Amino acid sequence: MKRLIVLMLCLALAVAQGFRTVGNEHMDPNAYKLYFREADLEAVPGGDALRAERIVLPADLQGDVKKTAEALMENLLDGPADETLKSPFPAGTMMMSLDIAGGRALVDLTSAYGNLSGVALTLADYAIALTLTQLPEISVVNVTVRGQNLSYRGTQDFTERDVLFSTTEDVVGTLPVTLYFLDESGSLVPEENVLELYEGDTQVGAIIKALENGPQSKYLKPVFPENFQVKAAWLEENICYVNLSSAALAELPEGSTLQTAAVAMVRSLNSLEQVNEVRFMMDGEFVQNYGAMPVKNPILP
Repeated sequence: MKRLIVLMLCLALAVAQGFRTVGNEHMDPNAYKLYFREADLEAVPGGDALRAERIVLPADLQGDVKKTAEALMENLLDGPADETLKSPFPAGTMMMSLDIAGGRALVDLTSAYGNLSGVALTLADYAIALTLTQLPEISVVNVTVRGQNLSYRGTQDFTERDVLFSTTEDVVGTLPVTLYFLDESGSLVPEENVLELYEGDTQVGAIIKALENGPQSKYLKPVFPENFQVKAAWLEENICYVNLSSAALAELPEGSTLQTAAVAMVRSLNSLEQVNEVRFMMDGEFVQNYGAMPVKNPILP
């Protein structure tokens, strides 16, 4: 009897708060991103200090912007499920209120948030901004502590466009590309982007990483299924080789459309002038199939 009560409580909590990275949530209209800090910033030199963890919110929240925003904030303050991520918020930070007016989200937090300063405050502010501006109805976020702005901030309003994930000092070049992601109907559509290249990056590797990170537009969906893994990508004489992981096959959600992911990679990689052909491998070997996806012959763009 006690076990049944515990299971019922756990189910009720999951329905109320949403759940993390379950199933093929990339195509779920109730899927959102929660932004957290990398647990080990030294492990991502020149990389992004903030990274997203996906969550699926209850379907009955859809259409209610305020309740959806509140649910995102509550889950964000609860911290990440991924051990490689870390909450940017001090212990004891809680939401006092959240109001939306004219495209602006006004988030008021408890006093613990006021203990932040410098880079730590910036990361926390933008973790909130990136999480809430996923909602089309929110373009600006203002964060206060018990109703008061923090006077030592350089700005009080935050937008998605303002976020600088990486220091520009580490950028060695830029790369204009066309990446392919999924629209609401499940079709592949192009998204123009300019990627930043850091020391040691290759152009084809940067494209694969950008596909893994997902689209910039909130109206597009990632093309890679959850747990899909590209071990490496490199260019030899105008042929791009993409090495996939056999171990990742068992972790893919049921019904994952690998063919769509492969076509998206081919089209995106072929946006580079020097790429004439893409060939897939598995664990460094040429194979007939990768799961249900034929990879014996090059997939044409």
